[in-house]
Amino acid sequence: MPACRPLATICLFSLLVVTSALGQAPEGIPRDLARLRAQQLKDIRYQLTYIFSAGADSVSGYEELRFVQNADDLHPSKPKPGSLGTPDRGIRPEWLDFREGEISSLTVNGEPASTEIQNGHIELSAKLLKLGENLVTIKFTAPVATSGKAFTRFEDKDDDSEYIYTLFVPMDADMAFPCFDQPDLKARFKLKVAAPVSWTVISNSPVTRKIDLVGGLLMNQTEFAETQPISTYLFAFAAGPFKKVHDTPGLPGLYVRKSKLQKAEAEAAAVQQITADGIKYLSDYFAQPFPFPKYDMVMIPGFAYGGMEHAGATFLREESILFRTAPTHSDRLNRDILLLHELTHQWFGDLVTMRWFDDLWLKEGFAQYMAYHALNSLKPNENVWKRFYQAIKPAAYGIDSTLGTTPIYQEIPNLKDAKSAYGAIVYSKAPGVIKQLAFVLGDDKFRDGLRLYLKEHAYANAEWSDLVHAFERTSKQSLGKWADAWIKRRGMPQVDVSFACDTRNGIVGIDVRQRDVLNDGTIWPIATQLLIHERGIDSELEVAFATTKNGNIVRPGCPDYVFGNNDDYAYGRFLLDPISHKAVVARIGEINNVFERTLLWGSLWDSVREAEMAPREYIELALRALPTESDESLAQSIIGRTITALHRYVSAEVRAQLGPKVEALAATQMLHSSSQDMRITWFRALRGAAETATARGQLKDMLSGKLTVPGVELRPLDRWNMVATLVALNDPQAEAVLAEEEKHDPSGDGKKYAYMAAAARLNEGTKKTYFDEYLHNAERPEDWVEISLGSFNWWNQSELTLPYLGPALEALPQVKHDRKIFFMLAWLNAFIGGQQSAEAQKQVHDFLKSAALDKDLRLKILEVVDELDRTVKIRGKYR
Repeated sequence: MPACRPLATICLFSLLVVTSALGQAPEGIPRDLARLRAQQLKDIRYQLTYIFSAGADSVSGYEELRFVQNADDLHPSKPKPGSLGTPDRGIRPEWLDFREGEISSLTVNGEPASTEIQNGHIELSAKLLKLGENLVTIKFTAPVATSGKAFTRFEDKDDDSEYIYTLFVPMDADMAFPCFDQPDLKARFKLKVAAPVSWTVISNSPVTRKIDLVGGLLMNQTEFAETQPISTYLFAFAAGPFKKVHDTPGLPGLYVRKSKLQKAEAEAAAVQQITADGIKYLSDYFAQPFPFPKYDMVMIPGFAYGGMEHAGATFLREESILFRTAPTHSDRLNRDILLLHELTHQWFGDLVTMRWFDDLWLKEGFAQYMAYHALNSLKPNENVWKRFYQAIKPAAYGIDSTLGTTPIYQEIPNLKDAKSAYGAIVYSKAPGVIKQLAFVLGDDKFRDGLRLYLKEHAYANAEWSDLVHAFERTSKQSLGKWADAWIKRRGMPQVDVSFACDTRNGIVGIDVRQRDVLNDGTIWPIATQLLIHERGIDSELEVAFATTKNGNIVRPGCPDYVFGNNDDYAYGRFLLDPISHKAVVARIGEINNVFERTLLWGSLWDSVREAEMAPREYIELALRALPTESDESLAQSIIGRTITALHRYVSAEVRAQLGPKVEALAATQMLHSSSQDMRITWFRALRGAAETATARGQLKDMLSGKLTVPGVELRPLDRWNMVATLVALNDPQAEAVLAEEEKHDPSGDGKKYAYMAAAARLNEGTKKTYFDEYLHNAERPEDWVEISLGSFNWWNQSELTLPYLGPALEALPQVKHDRKIFFMLAWLNAFIGGQQSAEAQKQVHDFLKSAALDKDLRLKILEVVDELDRTVKIRGKYR
């Protein structure tokens, strides 16, 4: 719905009828209600006090909420400031958001008020409100649980410690305290937390004092300075016996649970140093100092995301920082990217926040792009833009070629649906499109646009048009058509490049054409570099077209092959023409430029997924090229795709022929590669490809210590992943191996990994027990469930798990409601992605036809079922 404007007395009246008549509260937080509140309210301040007791399933809170209420500008009669109001005098009721808790008392400007919670809201009566500042005091309780709540409890089984942390994104702050829970009502927060004396509390702002309670024997109270204006979803704190790691002046703070202190000390210096370097680099690049008084990082075990950028206090998934598997160089660089991504959010997301979650890409896309941009400057020898392509583009292209894709800008009519905005479109497509924009504008103009945007909207909110206008002002270019295509439309182009040589005249004609992959008719503004390889020499040719579908280039020579997206500046699918395909397949192992080699391998894999290259041909090419591939991250990519082709795209007969060859290559390279990183990479390959008795025996020998990977100490999750593989393949010794590993690793993490491995058992009873628990055991931590989904749906068990496909689809509304942001996609990718048959494909599409689904769920299913559709198509074509 459009925002209410000056004819809007009627519009305002309609909204008041919808939200106030008969005392009915709105469901969720509708966009129009949020717009109206943003017009009416300002200068919001929350003063919160919490009292935590160890092991309690709820927390007591006291709140003082202050806000200034403006007069209703649309009403002809305006009361004087300070006067109590009624709807007909320019003051309307306000809805305060609060879900799943209880209120014991509430006053408005000193007067008792109703404590009734209606549909997740509390009505503040217009009779009690006034123009100017209002004071609301509330005593309340909020739930604490191991999953599904805004206050999450983690119980450390290693030392029986307890930790509490908050996670409010996108709109769960109202599960923790009554508030105006929308991103464009920024507020200042002042926090006090009373907790057991052994606990440390970390929040957005510095600690101002810590005082003893009850004589200091049981509890103390930590008080924090008032924050700068931040959105409710960015307010946070964590409490428990955290320990500060490597406390060094000049470096960001880093906290970890006490049982992991020793492991954290080994990683802390690297984590803090890349973050400190990032702060300096981004402050200079943005011409904007770090926007908050301090920066802490808190490692949270079992955290739902890789990280969450709370202003001044980023929470990080502990497993992303303290590696549970033997790490490669690429793993450490990926950790750098995570740290720089969350750090960039302090400017893009926290200092300047999107007005509404339909512009989620304004923070996520730019944080992802700038993380790579910063790492490229901080570590210039790491070929960062090659890694950007490998980590970002496949996920983006994967979703953008499906009917489940969306524009970068996504209409979110109600914040209860904000979870739908998260996914590869904002995390992968948006940074890919931003890289294209930086190429078009040039580095300096791009940087100056970001600086202008941050300067003009500091500690406030902005929309995508504000950023585009900033770029237009600094570059002097019109970006309206560019933004219309790339931000507001879904899908992407396929760019086809072909050539024909005129040997008599010594010239070549190169034809460049684009088409929309979804046949939506969009003509995409594209700027790219053609790679022309002739007689061992590469040359580049820039091509740009904004309003045409094709172009023709004539130049001297006759290339061996041509590729349409050299250095990966453009966004789209770039396949090789038949002549180039043949030439690349023949000589890909001889291409010295690793970025070029990576892009061409990517194009070949796209040809497999488009059923234009036989998966067997790709596997055989990989078997020829991989023994001499020295780039670890490229080898990981080729190996992963080879295993996917073995498990999904080829017949059982072809897998029986080629699988043992992949296993044998992996075992040889694991033991004899000169690089430790490559030995780790090939160890993972052996575990992923293992199927025969020979390979299973090698896994068992590594678990028993009879076989070792030279120079590599396998970590707990390495071992548990091997156990899960043996269980899934129904190895005769699998149960004994599982029992032995449970004895070998009795830690809290070990119990979680044992739960994961056991889900792979090849029997109906296990599947039934696990599926029932997924839906009905609220005490099972979400990260335990998520890590087990792949084991439950192991690639060789699709017939056994097919009966759970329908119930998994039927459960989607519950999954969406109860679980955190990314869980639903993990659920769909496991249950649909675990299937390979036409029968399963039909079942999913029949469900789409018959089920009453909201738009978000329908799109997510269409997104995920695309891989099943491709599997069936590829298997049908290449038997």
